[in-house]
Amino acid sequence: MQVSTRHVLQHGPVIAALGRTAALALKQRVQGVTPSGGPVPGPEIHRSRDPLPRDLVSDYVRYMGGDPRAYRGALPPHLFPAWCMPAFARTLEGLPYPLLRVVNGGCKVVVQGRLPDNEPLEVRAHLQKIDDDGRRAVLEQHVTTGTKSSPEALVIDFYSIVPLSKSGNGGSKKSAPEAKKEKARVPEGAREIQRTRLRRDAGLAFAKLTGDFNPIHWVAPYARASGFKNVILHGFGSLGLCWEALNKNLFGGDVDAISSFDARLSRPLVLPHEVGVYVLGKDVFVGDAPGGPAYLVGSFTAKGEP
Repeated sequence: MQVSTRHVLQHGPVIAALGRTAALALKQRVQGVTPSGGPVPGPEIHRSRDPLPRDLVSDYVRYMGGDPRAYRGALPPHLFPAWCMPAFARTLEGLPYPLLRVVNGGCKVVVQGRLPDNEPLEVRAHLQKIDDDGRRAVLEQHVTTGTKSSPEALVIDFYSIVPLSKSGNGGSKKSAPEAKKEKARVPEGAREIQRTRLRRDAGLAFAKLTGDFNPIHWVAPYARASGFKNVILHGFGSLGLCWEALNKNLFGGDVDAISSFDARLSRPLVLPHEVGVYVLGKDVFVGDAPGGPAYLVGSFTAKGEP
């Protein structure tokens, strides 16, 4: 499916937030990272977002493999990159970590109600926790989205990871050697519920639909300079594909069935690529095949489950 470039014009706030982050990252690189930042939990950042155009929402759902008619009057929960980024990015400002090295570690999404598609979105975010062991820092950000008729409909905890030098973030402490962790794999007993062929331009398509134009997802030379073999799919692109695969193949098209989704992004998904969505109990995986590498490892709960 081709995604129209006109959708880019609908993502001004997200693109502006990415531009601000890029400028701050460049300033860090030139001047060096200066330890600073306030207390944790950090201050609450509040941003409002006008209702998303319905044609954008429909194209996004269709691209993720879903049925736009099932979301009549509502937004898919996994479309959150299109409105969370401006508040999310602000929670990272002023921290003593290099912004260019921040990578997406995953998130936990809790759905507490439907998000109406015809009301302004109110987004609140704050930095909730920092776990820094000298080798890497895990930054946990808490973000809620709601509307006047559905307050706090969506609650998300994001996990951003910053790899650090062996001596920590510019300090003198040394980290003890650690055994290399085994990367996640799709379990042998997992059942494939969907298979998808992702084109080389899948990252650009997701960027057009959400505003997340990080160049590692659509500019091949930049991605290679960043250490990847080619452009990689957005981690939240994998999440959206996985979510819609569950809706269609496990819940008979009921887009309100999933009440929570906890996702860990375990390795980059280099494009182009053919992947499957696999289920084992309440665990879900995006990967090549049973026994093969997993790019997303997650778990979900359905309505009425604890």
